[in-house]
Amino acid sequence: MLHQHRAQFPALRNKTYFNYGGTGPMPKGAMDAIIQAQAQIQDIGPFSLDTYYWIQPQIAKARNTISIALNAPTSTITLTDNVTVGCNIAMWGIDWHPGDSILLSDSEHPGIVATAQEIGRRFAVEIIYCPIQATLNQGDPVQVIAQSLQPTTRLVVLSHILWNTGQVLPLDKIVKVCHENESLLLIDAAQSAGVLPLNLTELEVDFYAFTGHKWLCGPPGVGGLYVSPAAREELHPTFIGYSGIITDERSHPVGWQPDGRRYEVSTIATPLFIGLSEAIAIHDQWGDAVQRYEQICLNSKYLWEKLSQLSQVTCLKISPPQSGLVSFKLNGDLDNLDLVKFLEARKILTRTIANPPCVRVSVHYLTLESEMDQLVAAIAEFCSL
Repeated sequence: MLHQHRAQFPALRNKTYFNYGGTGPMPKGAMDAIIQAQAQIQDIGPFSLDTYYWIQPQIAKARNTISIALNAPTSTITLTDNVTVGCNIAMWGIDWHPGDSILLSDSEHPGIVATAQEIGRRFAVEIIYCPIQATLNQGDPVQVIAQSLQPTTRLVVLSHILWNTGQVLPLDKIVKVCHENESLLLIDAAQSAGVLPLNLTELEVDFYAFTGHKWLCGPPGVGGLYVSPAAREELHPTFIGYSGIITDERSHPVGWQPDGRRYEVSTIATPLFIGLSEAIAIHDQWGDAVQRYEQICLNSKYLWEKLSQLSQVTCLKISPPQSGLVSFKLNGDLDNLDLVKFLEARKILTRTIANPPCVRVSVHYLTLESEMDQLVAAIAEFCSL
């Protein structure tokens, strides 16, 4: 059944793919949907009333598909280009004051760290880092975050799944300690959307920024931001355009859209969001979110156990990962980048991570045991050279 399902993903035919955490392979159905949507728009007329009337229900359907995947109301969903745009909307939309502080973990993506640093420079906001990376195998990340919170902490920015080590943070507990401190919580969901079964309504997180082009296997250029109804009352639009405003009869702006649309600017890439909707539907053909996550964990456990048997490899986690990211380092003088190049020459695609220095392998529910066996054998060959 999996082999038949994988046949819908052309990129999986001629390579062994372990970079789902970077960009997922698009199913052919999603690519076809994009082409057909673009052709439809061109046929009707790129700018016309008929095109407008055709596009609006397509965007509404995409927003609804995303909201179902996240278990959140459609009114809470803002359509964006990617995770980073979503994080920027949340981070810049807060009314910052000198003396405020932002709390980050020491494992956040450089793009988010740079955004926080610029906010700090412009508004005299303090940037504080908490040592989450040290809790990968022991320690309590919730306690570390709680101890790092200050009375001045307006915003906490964390990844649900850390992009470097694959650690899954206990978000339900983290939400509670942040809200008890009256701090807003922004989650970078680059590695969790499409991996973890999600219910954002129950989690009560304030902001959840996600992308469609990684684990959901949609096209690059589509993503979104969840903003809770309560947080929306505090979050001002930073990027402003026609899509986010309400106008009077003379087209003068008179207010913001009452829902997630207020943070959208204009000219949404409709064909790409149609492609994302189709990609999500294709995943659902294989199994629901819980079933897909269970298979991802089975695959990461299988690979972790195989890698742990190699004497010149040390997995960062001392127990099987609870995500699709399996990170490891080479012992002795062996170089991580040399290994990635060695593997890529054999059409086995992985990547390096700078902090901590390691090789990161992404396994999906789409990943085959035979592919993981092939990877482990190639790593063993490299180590023996």
